[in-house]
Amino acid sequence: MKKYTDIKNFDQLIEVEHGKIGSESRMEYEKNAHMFIVSEMLKEARKEAKLTQEQLAEKTGTKKSYISKIENAKGNIQFSTLIKIFEVGLNKRIGLTFL
Repeated sequence: MKKYTDIKNFDQLIEVEHGKIGSESRMEYEKNAHMFIVSEMLKEARKEAKLTQEQLAEKTGTKKSYISKIENAKGNIQFSTLIKIFEVGLNKRIGLTFL
C-alpha cells in the first residue's frame, strides 16, 4: 500500500501501475484502453441505431464476427474500416484529437 500513499490524481496512479509514458507496459495499457473505448462507442452507437451486429456487418461489407471482435475489444481494426463502420453503417462522423 505504500506505493499508493502519495497519489493525487489518475495519471499518477496509471504511472505507478503501468510505468512512465513510452514504457512497454504503459503502451500496452494505453492500447487496450483505447480499444476498450472504441468498443464501447461502437456498441452504444449500434444499439442507438437499433441494428444487430449482423445488420451492421451487412451494411459495411464486413462479417458479424468482425463486429463482435471489435465490440469485445479483441483484435485490431484498420482505421479505414472503423471509419466505414461508423460513417456508412451508423451514419456517424469520426473526429480525432491529437494531444
